[in-house]
Amino acid sequence: MKDVFETEFYGNDLQQWGVALVILLAAVVAGKMMYWFFGNVVKKLTKKTKSKLDDLLVDMIEEPIVFAFSIAGIWLGLDRLNLSGGVEDFTGKVFYVLVSLNVTWLVARLVDAIIKEYVVPVTEKSETDLDDQLLPIVRKGLRLVIWIMGIVVALNNAGYDVGALIAGIGIGGLALAMAAKDSVSNIFGGITVFMDQPFMVNERIKISGYDGTISEIGIRSTRMKTLEGRMVTIPNAKFSDGIVENVSREPSRKVVLNLGLTYDTEADKIEQTMSLLKEIASNQPAIEEDVKLGFNSFGDFALGILFIYYIKKGEDILETQTQMNLAILRSFSENNLEFAFPSQTIYAEVTEK
Repeated sequence: MKDVFETEFYGNDLQQWGVALVILLAAVVAGKMMYWFFGNVVKKLTKKTKSKLDDLLVDMIEEPIVFAFSIAGIWLGLDRLNLSGGVEDFTGKVFYVLVSLNVTWLVARLVDAIIKEYVVPVTEKSETDLDDQLLPIVRKGLRLVIWIMGIVVALNNAGYDVGALIAGIGIGGLALAMAAKDSVSNIFGGITVFMDQPFMVNERIKISGYDGTISEIGIRSTRMKTLEGRMVTIPNAKFSDGIVENVSREPSRKVVLNLGLTYDTEADKIEQTMSLLKEIASNQPAIEEDVKLGFNSFGDFALGILFIYYIKKGEDILETQTQMNLAILRSFSENNLEFAFPSQTIYAEVTEK
């Protein structure tokens, strides 16, 4: 039996392998116990405090700490073994990488949790939608930067030439940017939208023949819900080199009516018509006071009256137009004012033979 324990496998006897395995299992058990301790003891204590910061810290660090115990167990277990130079060097590099990635994981979780707990509520209370649009991009970008820095530190600790790697990534990134110039232009277009703010979410715009309400603004494309109810995805590059008409930001909606009265309408009736139109506009609270009115044409079959009024911002445009048109129709009917319609009068000369 003694000979069995003294038999070597890969330079270590069974006793050494057994000790390494026990250390590894003990580290895993210690990590599980620590996880239970955080979940059942520490969290209950932090819930009794007024500050949310301690609850946040405990929630974010418990999993990385359990992982750290596992890493420590692996390191201590392998340290008990007699490994060859190449294997020992490799395991050392792996250890440094795991430690660096674990710290990066912890930092990324903490930063994201702090933003979610303290920054997001502030942006939700603000009146502008810009911060609500930018915050998800900032969170993703910050998380990406933290992980990139963590990977670079991990590779540097492992003994790799990070400078050469970054230079290679830079050259590859340049080639990728040249190949994906359309995507790059869309990203810069998205930045332009965020900086210039030609429109915001839930605003109605017109661009390239499309008319609808903005539902989402992304870093590469923007989604619009058209008046027909269809969802349209527009590349952001269109906004940087195209003409955007923001319907929602108009101060008022201009409505132009060309009314035609029959040619047998007398001059005093024309004046009465214009007075009636002014009265109708003044009695409608959704209409601005700046009304334009004029007897402007002798048409082919009608005496033309130009009536221009402005619907106030925020009012129901279709409902206001309906009320105005109904009021005009009733008023003309009550005062015997006749609308003209296309007609022709043919004069025939009869000659006697």
